[in-house]
Amino acid sequence: QVQLVESGGGVVRPGGSLRLSCVGSTAIFNTYNMNWVRQVPGKGLEWVSFISNTGESTLYANSVKDRFTVSRDNTKGTLDLQMDNLQPEDTAVYYCGGLRFGTLYNSNRRDDYEYWGQGTQVTVSS
Repeated sequence: QVQLVESGGGVVRPGGSLRLSCVGSTAIFNTYNMNWVRQVPGKGLEWVSFISNTGESTLYANSVKDRFTVSRDNTKGTLDLQMDNLQPEDTAVYYCGGLRFGTLYNSNRRDDYEYWGQGTQVTVSS
């Protein structure tokens, strides 16, 4: 059963922008801290961003800081990731996930997520 659904991926040139969205139930969004995590084929998961369940706290990986912005609307059950100045190294499958309680905010472990989406492909290429 799919609990989270991502969308918004695509192909963009270096320096371009994309906005990813993740949709789920308001019950999930009112309860869970949420992360964006990405994965390059053949490599492990890489944490991208964290947003607390209220949206008051956000944290970013150094590799995306000042380029990516995470936001959420719990009333609609949506999580967004605005990605600006995209670079080829941002190419990956992007996943949204709801963190299990007590889990470190920047977890790269799939088992640390109570809810997980199917992913959306982002390709940055000239």
